[in-house]
Amino acid sequence: MTSPPASPYVEPGVVDGAPHNGDNNAYRRTGDMSPAGEKAARGEAARIEPVLKRLWGQKEWDPESVRAALLELGYAEEGSGDGGEQAGGTLGVRGMDTRYETDHYVTPEGTQVGLRVRADACVTAFVQETNYGVKVNGPYMETGCFEPPYGH
Repeated sequence: MTSPPASPYVEPGVVDGAPHNGDNNAYRRTGDMSPAGEKAARGEAARIEPVLKRLWGQKEWDPESVRAALLELGYAEEGSGDGGEQAGGTLGVRGMDTRYETDHYVTPEGTQVGLRVRADACVTAFVQETNYGVKVNGPYMETGCFEPPYGH
């Protein structure tokens, strides 16, 4: 018995040459940031990073503690008003995404942060038991300032 021939299509830049890998993962790419957007986001990241570092050192990485500390910086939470209208806040704070490990799903302790600085600029951050991180990026196509979880 012989193996089927290799696909004639190999996607450039993909280790295993998987066809359509780039298209399949487009939802995980961020939008472009303008220089002004990047500068503004870096300024906000510089405000957020010491707060997350302090919380991590205090072993406080639950969403409630992180939210309270960031609200003290003067940010307002995203959300909707009673009539469903957009409430105008720019801060999103939520628990970590569920992920599959070995043979079951787990939701790690920790918090994700998404801060919309401008239409084209975000601060994306996290704090968890093992570490914390803060980065600036353009928004994600489907999830705004939160990095989307991996699909299929």
